[in-house]
Amino acid sequence: MAAPKLELFESEWTILRIVWERQPCAAPTVQEALAAEKGWAYTTVKTLMDRMVRKGLLRTEKIRNLYLYRAAVSQAQAQRSEIFRTVQRAFNGTLTPMMQFLLENEELSEQEYEHLARLIRERRRKNTGKKK
Repeated sequence: MAAPKLELFESEWTILRIVWERQPCAAPTVQEALAAEKGWAYTTVKTLMDRMVRKGLLRTEKIRNLYLYRAAVSQAQAQRSEIFRTVQRAFNGTLTPMMQFLLENEELSEQEYEHLARLIRERRRKNTGKKK
């Protein structure tokens, strides 16, 4: 199970969620969106965002003297990487024990069970079609 090497800190997830929703956006926009939730000062947000640019998580575009930020990774890429890291650490890289753990330790509604079963059936059909 190969996964992209993308390790995000909680602060980076927080900023990326705002950027994904509002991109392109300036650092003050992100800071305002997080002010009530996190209480982060503008300098904190700007420093984090500049580090995220160096790390390859964000891209910048300069318009006159304003920097606009865009995500350099998609939400799906970040989620995939996070899941694969968790599966690797907690389940030795194997998906089946993880799914078993979740099914045994989470209360799912009948609707959620049906949805999962449907997803598995659809995936099996796609895989069967590829083998022909």
